[in-house]
Amino acid sequence: MKKLIYAALILVTAIGCIQAKNDKNDNGTESSNTAQAPIRNTEKLAPFKILTTDSTYFSYKDLKPGKPVMLIYFAPDCGHCHDLMKELKPQFKQLAKVQVVLVTWTKYESLKPFYKEFELAKQPNFKVGTEGYDMPVQKYYQIAQTPFTILYDKNGKLVKAFPKAPKADELLAEVKKV
Repeated sequence: MKKLIYAALILVTAIGCIQAKNDKNDNGTESSNTAQAPIRNTEKLAPFKILTTDSTYFSYKDLKPGKPVMLIYFAPDCGHCHDLMKELKPQFKQLAKVQVVLVTWTKYESLKPFYKEFELAKQPNFKVGTEGYDMPVQKYYQIAQTPFTILYDKNGKLVKAFPKAPKADELLAEVKKV
């Protein structure tokens, strides 16, 4: 049964990544006629609890008060998620003042290669983990595809939500506002 659930989740991820790719024009820009589903519950950060890559739990209660938070909902095997991280990696220093939380629903074991590839252990402001198959963060925001990125300022106010993969420069421009 677990294998069936895992296979279904992989299928949903693949469809989300394919849909994100299909929502782009041939030149890579967003299609203007693409209907965008509303993002729900953006006023407050999702009350998350993740099992991190070091086998500990980390939740929204563990965040440092007075610091901006960026939550990225991703899948370790999603091409768009990898593309976003490849763009961001050279810019990690610009994210130093932001608490970055990468959340997925996939198996704990699938996080390690992603974590290692992007050298996230070197980033003390990054937390990476799985919320498990109950997917409370996914349900909270009603996330339709990955990566989903949302940024809150140091007071917990929404700065911007990106229901589709943002470009790194667009994301970093929003980070400069916090």
